[in-house]
Amino acid sequence: MSDIMHPISIDGLLNWILNEYKNESTIFGVRKFYQADGTKTIPLFGEKMETPCGPAAGPHTQLSQNIIASYLTGSRFFEVKTVQIIDGEDLPVSKPCITAADECYNVEWSTELRVPQAYDEYVKAWFILKLLSKELNLGDPDGFIFNMSVGYDLAGIQSPKVDKYITDMQNAEETPIWQECKKAAYKYLPQFKRIDQEYIETISPKVCRSITLSTLHGCPSDEIERITTYLLETKGLNSFIKCNPTMLGYEYTRQTMDDLGFDYMVFDDHHFLEDLQFEDAVPMLTRLQALADSKGLSFGVKITNTFPVGIAEEELPGDEMYMSGRSLFPLSISLAKKLSDAFDGKLQISYSGGADIFNIKEIFDAGIWPITMATTLLKPGGYQRMNQVANLLGDSVYPNQVQVNLEKLTTIVEKAKSQARYKKSIKLPESPKLRTTVPLTNCYTAPCRSDGGCPINQDIPAYLRYVSEGNYLEALKVIVDKNPLPFITGTICAHPCMTKCTRQFYEGSIKIREAKLEAAEHAYDELMATMEKPIRKENAPKTAVVGGGPAGISAGFLLAREGMPVTVFEKAETIGGVCSQIVPEFRISMKSVQNDVEMAKFMGAEFKTGQAAPSIESLREQGYTNVIYAIGAWKHGKLRLETGDTLNSLEFLKANRENPEVNPYGEQIIVVGGGNTAMDCARAATTLPGVKKVSVVYRRDKRNMPADEEELYFALEDGVEFLELLSPIKLENGSLTCEKMRLGERDGSGRRKPVATGEFTAVPADTVIAAVGEKVDTDFYQSIGITTDQYGKVVSNHESLETNLKDVYVIGDANLGPATIVEAIADATKATENICQIHNNHYEQTNLNDDRASVRNKRGILETNEALCGQAGNCLECSTICESCMDVCPNRANIVVNVKGQPQIVHIDRMCNECGNCETFCPYASAPYKDKFTLFNTEVDFENSTNSGFYVINPREKTCLVRLWGNTSTICLDEQGVDIPADIIDLMDTMIDEYEYCMQM
Repeated sequence: MSDIMHPISIDGLLNWILNEYKNESTIFGVRKFYQADGTKTIPLFGEKMETPCGPAAGPHTQLSQNIIASYLTGSRFFEVKTVQIIDGEDLPVSKPCITAADECYNVEWSTELRVPQAYDEYVKAWFILKLLSKELNLGDPDGFIFNMSVGYDLAGIQSPKVDKYITDMQNAEETPIWQECKKAAYKYLPQFKRIDQEYIETISPKVCRSITLSTLHGCPSDEIERITTYLLETKGLNSFIKCNPTMLGYEYTRQTMDDLGFDYMVFDDHHFLEDLQFEDAVPMLTRLQALADSKGLSFGVKITNTFPVGIAEEELPGDEMYMSGRSLFPLSISLAKKLSDAFDGKLQISYSGGADIFNIKEIFDAGIWPITMATTLLKPGGYQRMNQVANLLGDSVYPNQVQVNLEKLTTIVEKAKSQARYKKSIKLPESPKLRTTVPLTNCYTAPCRSDGGCPINQDIPAYLRYVSEGNYLEALKVIVDKNPLPFITGTICAHPCMTKCTRQFYEGSIKIREAKLEAAEHAYDELMATMEKPIRKENAPKTAVVGGGPAGISAGFLLAREGMPVTVFEKAETIGGVCSQIVPEFRISMKSVQNDVEMAKFMGAEFKTGQAAPSIESLREQGYTNVIYAIGAWKHGKLRLETGDTLNSLEFLKANRENPEVNPYGEQIIVVGGGNTAMDCARAATTLPGVKKVSVVYRRDKRNMPADEEELYFALEDGVEFLELLSPIKLENGSLTCEKMRLGERDGSGRRKPVATGEFTAVPADTVIAAVGEKVDTDFYQSIGITTDQYGKVVSNHESLETNLKDVYVIGDANLGPATIVEAIADATKATENICQIHNNHYEQTNLNDDRASVRNKRGILETNEALCGQAGNCLECSTICESCMDVCPNRANIVVNVKGQPQIVHIDRMCNECGNCETFCPYASAPYKDKFTLFNTEVDFENSTNSGFYVINPREKTCLVRLWGNTSTICLDEQGVDIPADIIDLMDTMIDEYEYCMQM
């Protein structure tokens, strides 16, 4: 495919809009239209806007359809994308050019179209908004404002190409595109209900009365002043000047980013030294304000322009990229305060820089407007997020003059430096991507329950819906169908599902684990009272499970539920393994563990405790056909010191669980390690009587610790001190000597390697607890004849987990190494499935919601009540509707096509510029712009691509040029025996019959 966009003609746009609206009640995929309050407007530039918000100059204002989608969702102020003398293919833009998973980065800065093409796009959009506002009764046809953006020096702005653009944006009446717009409007006049000829003739051709000057980094103040003077005096334009965060100074900016956890961002002071200085800006802005006043024009600043950072981790191609989003907000709002203080609140500020639903009301109430956004619209929900913003601001009191409230602005700045929303998480997030690639059709999936999400494929959307309805019994039935440990997993599961949750790109993942526990606590007694005991199968082979931890309990439950005789042997007196013997009581109670054990017992599993399991030979003699080893990783890892002894973490935790009030360890306790076990040790140590300080020593920093993020936060809340980048050397005389480390390159796990510095430090230590990982007891398995590999793990069949010994299986830690609880359940399911058929797919269809409209209504609505964030009812139900790739595409290049009642995603090649944003948010390990079935509008575009897709040669005869997985053929859809999958044929057939407007140029 080509990264060159092909704009749609005004005729094609109107045909698309009218037909899509007629057939789908949508326009460019937008389903909820914003209807403005006709009694409220804000005056600006001699114009008026119904809402003081809209898209920033960027990916959402480059093409006509982008601007139209923005208007439909509530935008009324449009910063159309910047134009400059270098344009089109002459503008070097590396692709992909956007990544917005958290904070956003981009490497493009102005329109990728030729300037005349960009001009046509903006005029077409202006004209269509005039039509749609009246036709759909969305607001006053004069209730929105276009603001142009130009750069980057006076010579370029005065060039014939850019000068003509500026002049024609001020009045488009004599331009060819204006005549085309009128002609097309007349052509489609019969299809309008509220538009007549007289209205078309009254549409104003004066597209822009204002301009925003964008200057590249390093542009001197005198050049900025010359350009703005020219725009005010010669062009008579209301003017804004974009200001860079570099005006805050390097020290302030670096400290702010570091304090908020964005210390990994790479930037030095050269932009800060070369860019406009604050002390030069204030007198310059004062002079320009006086000039504008003398001309009767508006003047102000646009905050912010771009903040450049280095490309250090191959986030995007190139050496430098521009940062935006929540990480930019503390800088942008600080610059707004700094300038407002200097001008006593009388300087007009057009704001952009991390604005979103969570802060926009405060910004507006402080007297800063208009407010534009880009990053939030690049995330799932897309343009539809603007609807919530517009409704929020539409309910505000509109000002009648420019006056920034300095007190309110100060409050916003202080909150931005302390609120969790603007702080980077301690740990960098795991990839939200699944391991599988996206299919050409039927790609909707709930990533939380898919490969790479939940190891046991829990029917998560189904039980979340039940929990949200308060139907806890049905929720627990869904959970227990595949998960025998609802209490244990509801309490201490590592919840990999939440790392895949699409809601994390809204305000935070659904708290899936908590929802599971909520169902278990509310419905356990009722479930136990209503469950039926399974009927024991006659002559069924007996199974012995060795080990009564999570893996063993799960295997016992699953086999017993199928009517199979099963006995679980546990050498300890209590069932539960680490959950009942090691994990501190404050993390999971014994009652929670016993509830899960009781369910397995109810099913018919027998538990024998207090003695080691018999040998395989003895078990065979007792009639056990199958043996499952579910022994945890109990072999102690060793911390090697030059001198001194350490206490093993499991020994410490076991002793502490048995006698939590006894402290033989002293006042200063150090835990060496960075995993969850280390956090358990440290937190438990803080509760011991007489302890004064508990420290965690680790050779990497917190960001590169293997512990779950929440466990790190819990440890910090409990007062644990983190001594990062230290490697223990020796323990003697109550002191632990450590070598200082620094972080080097990333290793295979993605974590940065610790590198020795040769510097040392000593830390007081009465006791050092070594939490450096546990190992599988390889010797045990070898002694009973089971083959192990060079890493000490048991060799088994991947699908069944059967070892080299017939009917002998290993699950959990022995198979995986130290494993999570849910991985142990997955292993138990595999092994028991090989012994008998496991019936645990009763709720597959319950994952789907028949009411697609209600599911789609959740898209783009962020939860602003912090107390409600993460609740089950906020689940986006991705197994029913995903459409993230459609949401996040600024150009609307991924569309939804309804094929025989089933929504499918089709990629429109000509509308795509390969920005890469859909790849970021597609749950699969894929890029929809490359990997989804693609419609090509010309044969040349088809030949220039490698995408699977089609070009319609003759729509009437339904002949198509088709490429599937690299194989190209010409087919007629109506012919029998075409060697193409039926779902692909149906998709192409539907596109030709019902979506022909997508093919018009």
